[in-house]
Amino acid sequence: MADNKRDYYEVLGVGKSASDAEIKKAYRKLAQQYHPDMNPGDQVAEEKFKEVGEAYEVLSSADKRARYDQYGFAGVDPNFNPNAGSPFGEGFGGFGGFGDFGSIFNDFFGGGGGRSTQRRNAPRKGQDIVSETTITFEEAAKGIEKEITIGRIEDCAKCSGTGSADGAAPKTCPSCGGSGEVRVQRQTPMGVFIQTAACSQCGGTGTIVSNPCPTCKGKGKVRRNKKIHVKIPAGIDNGQSIRVRGEGHAGTNGGSAGDLLVAVGVLTHPLFTRDGASLMCSIPISFTQAALGAEIEIPTLEDKVRYTVPEGTQTGTTFRLKGKGMPYVGYKTRGDLFVTVVVETPTGLTADQKELLRKLDEAGGGKKRHKIFEKK
Repeated sequence: MADNKRDYYEVLGVGKSASDAEIKKAYRKLAQQYHPDMNPGDQVAEEKFKEVGEAYEVLSSADKRARYDQYGFAGVDPNFNPNAGSPFGEGFGGFGGFGDFGSIFNDFFGGGGGRSTQRRNAPRKGQDIVSETTITFEEAAKGIEKEITIGRIEDCAKCSGTGSADGAAPKTCPSCGGSGEVRVQRQTPMGVFIQTAACSQCGGTGTIVSNPCPTCKGKGKVRRNKKIHVKIPAGIDNGQSIRVRGEGHAGTNGGSAGDLLVAVGVLTHPLFTRDGASLMCSIPISFTQAALGAEIEIPTLEDKVRYTVPEGTQTGTTFRLKGKGMPYVGYKTRGDLFVTVVVETPTGLTADQKELLRKLDEAGGGKKRHKIFEKK
């Protein structure tokens, strides 16, 4: 059974002492990475997705994990028999005054029919779906509604999720009485040994669909593509996600549907960069504007504003325009815009222009520059 299998802990990338939370976190990360919806047509990713799911199914169950830790892959084999090769044979049980040893053994390894049936038939929430979309910088500033197409598992509309062609509810399996398990009792010289196994007639579900729905083949679930309109709020940043409740895969046994998680990618802007709600940009000004001061025009995400640059402004000076940045998500307030001016050095000067600059320097334009070389 285990010839071509990798160790389940290795598959999830965790150690054998990993907690339940660490195992769950590792599974979610890998399941998202290899999910068929994220890797359409990729057979390798599909196989890895199945491998990750198999590993999590075992390691997330305390009973299965205990058997796996003790016996390896054989411990989670449906035909697992820990007493094979025992000098007492397969029927070791009924240990006199200690009661039914077989029942104790089954309880320890998950054989308690009533409890396992209750867990199996309990409502379970559907899995979440992860999708992604890309918007422009301006759309991130204003907010936008995007249409996203996802593939998800839904209740079959033809049979209302019952799996039956005539809409009838599944019938209780006559072999296991709805427990999904059968108990086999063996009499041995040492006593009675009781072993539980998944019911072969219903496959462990506890119910049977006598007239399967042709649309879903009796499963009660189908995969469909659906278009979802997602509202992306103003101020969202690159890499943030939107959660849409109830738009994930359908639940089982009446459980609620999972959620849709939309990862948002925001394109870069040719002029602005951002840090949270703050925007930054650089604006060139001329040597004359910097020296004498001037009113310049500064672009923002909405319009252009006028700003007076004071006399003697040096290159690299940053000015702050309040409320001209990105919106704070969920609020009406906005961050600020920080504008850094860059003084452009004139090029291609004529002889007359060069002479004027020399005269300006001789008249005192270079005094401030030379002071740093003077001795105190």
